[in-house]
Amino acid sequence: MIEARVLRHDHGHGLSTLYFGDGELRVPLVGAPVDSGVVVTIDARDVSIALSRPMDVSITNRLPGAIVDILPLELPFARVTFNLGETNLFALVTQESVERLALEEGLRAWAMIKTVAISKEWVKAAEPPKPRRWTVVHNSD
Repeated sequence: MIEARVLRHDHGHGLSTLYFGDGELRVPLVGAPVDSGVVVTIDARDVSIALSRPMDVSITNRLPGAIVDILPLELPFARVTFNLGETNLFALVTQESVERLALEEGLRAWAMIKTVAISKEWVKAAEPPKPRRWTVVHNSD
């Protein structure tokens, strides 16, 4: 579960943009006002891994990070723990994919989140993260 802050709503596309400590997520429209906190749940089955920056894909949420653990599960699966900076994310992949992509701890890669699940009743975050503000530079010219 990730605590996030609602940044904006795009009613034309039925999407909301949420900010969390390691970036932004585009999710199905959230029934929470802008600037409020929500708790996001991302299922490991909804996360895949790319070794290079994914560009020509339909998946909107693509985040860089590093693999910090690979746990073999009952075949054919393995759980990959992905560190985005402040946030750990899990990906459920096949053991075959682990071998084919030569996944290992420390490898830099991209997490691609296929869907973000938020309960029908949004859960208020205790301390929603605050987005970093751009520094304003005043030019004397």
